[in-house]
Amino acid sequence: MVGSAAIRSRSNPLVRRLRALKQRGADVDLCLLEGPTLVEEALSAGIALEEVAVSPRLAESARGRRLVGRLRGTGSPVREVDESVLASLSELETSPGVLALARRPTFDEESLYEGTPLIAVAAGIQNPGNLGGLLRTAEATGASGAYLTDGSADPLSWKSLRGSMGSALRLPHVRARPREVLQRLRDRGVRRIATTADPNATAYHHADLRGPVAFLFGPEGGGLPDDLLAAADLRLRIPMRAPVESLNVGVAAGILLYEAARQRGLSR
Repeated sequence: MVGSAAIRSRSNPLVRRLRALKQRGADVDLCLLEGPTLVEEALSAGIALEEVAVSPRLAESARGRRLVGRLRGTGSPVREVDESVLASLSELETSPGVLALARRPTFDEESLYEGTPLIAVAAGIQNPGNLGGLLRTAEATGASGAYLTDGSADPLSWKSLRGSMGSALRLPHVRARPREVLQRLRDRGVRRIATTADPNATAYHHADLRGPVAFLFGPEGGGLPDDLLAAADLRLRIPMRAPVESLNVGVAAGILLYEAARQRGLSR
């Protein structure tokens, strides 16, 4: 047993707190983590967990027992919650058996410019899964961080966290207005790069991406706003066969970020 008695009431204060955060979808101080993987990632990132709810089933696996042991070792309050109660809070078809209230990580903007900056700018990407996938790709390619502009989804919402597989807990990201982002990048000597369907633009694999660069990624459908496209220092195109005119933002981001990483020696 994790605690002296399992919580079986859906009106319990902890259950109400978990449900309220789930329904709000965002909080200035807290985020909701579901599943062993995200909780483990949070522990490894040194993120404080205010409260943790686990089902009795979690202790049936060796991984679950190790996780509970790690939680106890950090002093995180762990409460056992009835399986059906925890399932009522889950977004998944089958509850993975653990929910945690975590302190939202904060990042120093200076960390985005460490080394030779490689920055992803999410310009109003509203789909949380796409945003999470973008942050995951950015971390995988060694990006130094990301800017999120007005209208972008919450990177620490449930869907974004599942898309990033924990990358949003580690990759430095800062929210700012589009004009502020453009100005800060310019002041730091970081080239602002946008993609375009213009056949006269430079093909991405012919561009030198070894220096400080920031890729501007817009939402699917509308793409980058005209003012951001006009402000870009360089426009690149990703060759595509007709009649395809555009790519999923995650695919486009993967192509460009991995090309930059390749040029910087990621394969080594």
